[in-house]
Amino acid sequence: MINPVAKIDVTPKLPPELNRLLEVAYNLRWSWDHESQALFRRLDNDLWVESDYNPVLLLGKVSQENLDNVVQDKSFMAHYKRVIDSFDEYMSAKDTWYRTNYGDHDAPFIAYFSMEFGLTTCFKNYSGGLGVLAGDHLKSASDLDIPLIGVGLLYQEGYFQQYLNQDGYQQELYPMNDYANLPVQPVYDADGKRMVITVPIANRTLYAYIWKVAVGRINLYLLDANHPNNDADLHDLTDRLYGGDRRTRIRQEILLGIGGIRMVNALGINAKVLHMNEGHSALLALERIHLFMKHHPKFTFDEARNIIATTSVYTIHTPVPAGLERFGFDLIDEHFEWLWKELGLTRSQFHDLGREPMGGYDLFSMPVMALKMSASTNGVSALHGLVSQDMWQWMFPQVPRQEVPIDSITNGIHMQSWVSADMASLFDRYLDPAWQTNAANPAIWEDIDRIPDTELWRVHERRRARLVAFTRTRLKKQFIHRGLAQADVEEAEEVLNPEALTIGFARRFATYKRATLLFRDPVRLDRLINNPDRPVQFIFAGKAHPHDQPGKEFIREIVNYSSLPEFRHAVVFLENYDMTVARYMVQGVDMWLNTPRRPKEASGTSGMKVIYNAGLNCSVLDGWWAEAYSPGVGWAIGAGEQYSVEDEELQDYIESQALYNLLERDIIPTFYDRGRDNLPRNWMSKVRASMKSLSSFFNTDRMVEEYTTRYYMRAAERYEELVEDAENGKDYADWRLGVEAAWKDIAVKEVSVSSHAVNVGDTADVEAWVDLGKLMPNDVCVQAYSGSLDTAGMLINGKAINMDYANEHQNGVYKFKTTVHFDSTGERGISVRVLPNDFKLTDPILTGLIQWAG
Repeated sequence: MINPVAKIDVTPKLPPELNRLLEVAYNLRWSWDHESQALFRRLDNDLWVESDYNPVLLLGKVSQENLDNVVQDKSFMAHYKRVIDSFDEYMSAKDTWYRTNYGDHDAPFIAYFSMEFGLTTCFKNYSGGLGVLAGDHLKSASDLDIPLIGVGLLYQEGYFQQYLNQDGYQQELYPMNDYANLPVQPVYDADGKRMVITVPIANRTLYAYIWKVAVGRINLYLLDANHPNNDADLHDLTDRLYGGDRRTRIRQEILLGIGGIRMVNALGINAKVLHMNEGHSALLALERIHLFMKHHPKFTFDEARNIIATTSVYTIHTPVPAGLERFGFDLIDEHFEWLWKELGLTRSQFHDLGREPMGGYDLFSMPVMALKMSASTNGVSALHGLVSQDMWQWMFPQVPRQEVPIDSITNGIHMQSWVSADMASLFDRYLDPAWQTNAANPAIWEDIDRIPDTELWRVHERRRARLVAFTRTRLKKQFIHRGLAQADVEEAEEVLNPEALTIGFARRFATYKRATLLFRDPVRLDRLINNPDRPVQFIFAGKAHPHDQPGKEFIREIVNYSSLPEFRHAVVFLENYDMTVARYMVQGVDMWLNTPRRPKEASGTSGMKVIYNAGLNCSVLDGWWAEAYSPGVGWAIGAGEQYSVEDEELQDYIESQALYNLLERDIIPTFYDRGRDNLPRNWMSKVRASMKSLSSFFNTDRMVEEYTTRYYMRAAERYEELVEDAENGKDYADWRLGVEAAWKDIAVKEVSVSSHAVNVGDTADVEAWVDLGKLMPNDVCVQAYSGSLDTAGMLINGKAINMDYANEHQNGVYKFKTTVHFDSTGERGISVRVLPNDFKLTDPILTGLIQWAG
């Protein structure tokens, strides 16, 4: 290794007529604009593909002769003008969703933190669904003009590149990312020097550079530990996403959470609202409290926490324990002694912020801390919201499961990033032009019926043929790399049938996703695949975590099945699943298959992408499909049953048989039932129903609108009320602490019900005498709680009804009353409870203060 004595940045030399191409290349809007992609492709198609669809690298490598030639090409220059005009119109638009609903803004005030961002193939800063969702979140935030920035880490090697050995076993490569030839740029300060922030790591200081990625109208800022002042282990901290041991992981999360806040402040951005995309960034809450206390020395930690928590949003992404960030207290002690001293906490108090009982021992849980430090917490599908309430109910022991303060906002996909250019062209001809800017409007998708079956089917068949051609090319390269026989290599050029029913399965190879379920009965599968009149073929792709040996075994099993003579022409595994492979698959398959163990799939978004490309879904009723499914839009495996761990073998048998039955009796016949025009009319009827009923909901435009309306804007208001107006915040914080101190004296002394036998439609009056101790009636919310009874005589499925203060009191005991309506028969129970009450509380249950009668 030779150390250079100087570094020189070399940038492309473009003709003056093309001087804005670099500006377009460095803004990732091109990644969802087909016209821009087509323009770069025209410069040099082979180089465009070879560069991994990277316009910055393309412009650095394209020959000067090509550049000079296209300047003389009137058609190219007209295309160039269209792209520039469209880019300028997009960047300067004032009639955006946000400005229409909330008025103008001149600076971002929402910061969205994520461990990974999947934005485009060439920028390998993601591992899978979490990152792609984060990338789609940013893209829709740009389209809607939300005043938001992204915050993350920049990885030198990113996530691994996958290849298979001769036995089909996954191997990993970690090629270096060349930042100089990627659409990412360093950030400089006012003096022209690289911007650097510092973060305490145990007893040392870590230095991190700041980088910027332009994503349409918004910016993503990334921290990079590759700084010469860092010790070797800290220098390598941002080498790999999800790499290294637990010490590496907690240090990455320190850099993301604490360093991310310091970066936002260094950039001069007043982030009123912070959104944690999973628990990796939970430490941001502590750094924010730390800085607030330094700026307002009279505030205690508890006061500052009560204020700052009102402005944070936390999204949970997994119900699987392995996906949750937990650390031993030895690592906490090693890294945070400085912080608990700054916060005025003891070691034990700091541990309690994230303490989670694990059955015999405790760990420090980032999700637990994030839940305690947020005003709003949500799961990523309706079912996942319920699962999360079950999972975290232990934190709210006196709260009924359905009232555990975890809501849900169902994930979506950024439609323009995933719809094919062919389908987009069809939408342009038949749909309202607003399909590109207002995808969440259901009325737009009603016009799907205007597209003739012949045109819709022709476009889809063309994309399937392209998928088959792409698969053959890719498979041939795989076989050559694996050193297979020449006969196998040549056979790769003939795999798959461009006219056969094509089913896709691509995702992270976690075992709960059950990628091998299809192969439970190879004989029955053989009959399906090799029916000469109704052939079926399957394309698989996906990566297992480098440490997930069972997941790697799943891949090896599928690869070995695909090499059997009876399957090799119709079962394919594509290596190194990335956004390019995903795009070809979701745009070309006829059906997307998903087979998770319910309820372990939090959402899943891959299947959403086929909706917009005239594909259908067949899935277990888990994640998003549990709320999307109806018989007219696809197929369900099972009826939403859940099995115990002991019955997983039985579950696999039952659900594999259900899948075979669906394929044999419904899916395959529907696809091959053709009229004289050779169109599968019944299949197309399902495609239309799927596009019409699902397109407006399962997109990130709708999702980001929900986050903005339900969470961001309310959190911004609380920031202005409690943080910017610190005195008002102090009053609120002191009220919280006063209520907490007095809560032990709260007691429901007496409850009376006017009648113990009523008819349907009748009412009963409920009165309660409540000892409030040192509190007053306006400090609390007293509620009657009415519901059915279980076999043990306990209240279930209850409903809370606010009780009114009756203006009667005796020695600190106050009377409250209400009326309960009964609209169904059966035994009903009534209780009374007391909660804190203040309009600034986002949810009184988050305080952990609740007192029940008895």
